[in-house]
Order: sequence, then C-alpha cells, then structure tokens
Amino acid sequence: MPIMFNNPIKNKTLNVLITRPTEKAKSLTKALANIDIVCVHQSLFDYQPLADYQTSERLLTNNNILIFVSVSGVQFANKIFSATCWRYKNVIAVGNATKVALQRLGISKVLCPEQENSEGLLALSILNKNFSRDAITIVRGDSGREHLAEQLTKRGATVTYLESYQCVWRTLKEDIAKQWFQQQINCIVVTSNAILEKLNLLVFQQDKNNTEMLINYWRNQCLWVVASQRIANTAQKFGLTHVIISNGASEKAIANTLQQFQNN
Repeated sequence: MPIMFNNPIKNKTLNVLITRPTEKAKSLTKALANIDIVCVHQSLFDYQPLADYQTSERLLTNNNILIFVSVSGVQFANKIFSATCWRYKNVIAVGNATKVALQRLGISKVLCPEQENSEGLLALSILNKNFSRDAITIVRGDSGREHLAEQLTKRGATVTYLESYQCVWRTLKEDIAKQWFQQQINCIVVTSNAILEKLNLLVFQQDKNNTEMLINYWRNQCLWVVASQRIANTAQKFGLTHVIISNGASEKAIANTLQQFQNN
C-alpha cells in the first residue's frame, strides 16, 4: 500500500487519538502540541512485568549478544535484574529511543540500525553473517514479530526470548467508539498490529453502539497513521480508505508525518 496524502479531512483541524500506554502517549502528545496538533489520549493497554529473576539473570549474563526491541523491554529487564549485572559482548537496540534507554542505564556502547525495525537489525554487520551457535537473547514483551528470531536461527544462532513485560488490555466502555466520534476524533495513530486489531473490535464491529454510519466514518473518513508497511497491509484488510505510513513508531517519525500531511 503506498503512502497516501489524499486528505479526507481537508480544511479541518486534526484531532488525533493516541492509544499508546500512558508514558509514551504523554511524550507523543507533547511532540504534537509543539506543532499545534490537538490530541486525545486513551490507552488501550498497560505494561506489567513478566519474566522472573532467575530467567532474567540467566539470559542477561550467559548470552553473547543482547538485542532490545523496545524501550519497555529495557526498562522492565532492568527492574527485574539490574543492568549493572548484565554480562555481554554486544548490546543492540532496535531504534534510537531504545538506545537512549540503554544509555541511561550506563550502557555506552550500543549498536543501532538506521532502519528501526527487524529488517534494519538483520542488516547490521554483526548480525548479517553465519553464526556458530552463538547465543543471542532478544528482550521484548509477551508478543511480537517472529521474523528476527527466525532469520537469526537460520543464520546459525541460538536465539532465546526474554519476555520482560506483558501487555494487559484495558476494559473500555462499550460505546467508546461513539465517544471518540463525539470528541471529533478524525485521525488515529497506530503503532502495532495488536493495537489495530483491538481497534477493529472497538470501532468496526456493528452492534447497538457502532451503527453503520459510525463504521463508515471510521473506515472512510478518518485518517489512520500507521508505523509500518506491515500494519498498513492489515489496515487494507480491514478496508481502511485513508492510511499514511509514518515509517517508524518514534515520536519524531509520527510528528513529521502528521506535520507533512497537515501542510499538504
């Protein structure tokens, strides 16, 4: 699906729904406020610690390479087993925000790809090679893409997940989609397929709250800003008409995309 800048809300002010967890949502809301974009924040889920101390100690001290694929992965791994005790040859972050989170824990040498996703990680010279059963720990939440681990395993690495946290979905009011409509939400930011699938249940399923008119609004009049082509493909399956790819889930990527759209 190509990036589309046809404007379904032309001559209207962007009113953006942010569905990320509270701390991330606050940062993104601030970044968007700096470019005069109004936001409404409604977290769909919260993070809770998941891995135990013994597992964390084993996977953060015995493996040669540690790969962190989110800021939350860094923060929860440190809470469970202090970063001062980690032992490794190389530490890799999926993106700059994750790199900064590691540096704040005193880890100065952190590798990071320019392309902030699994494909970017796999292109790094340290990972783009044949391994001799080298031990690699991928630190993440309780779900996510398997592509990185699958490709590293094909290259000969011994890969283990440390799932340092889990997503706990909130129970929202049955008429939440109607409330968003009444709040004049006309743009929704989506940073994962899991979030998009949850939104599908909230706004696209026709019941006593989601009338045909409401469903048509979310599908054909609302602007959806998604963080990757993979999410855009899912959006296409759901029949969304107006989709923009922000090329990343960072605050900068999302803010730049919305600003470009607004100025188009």
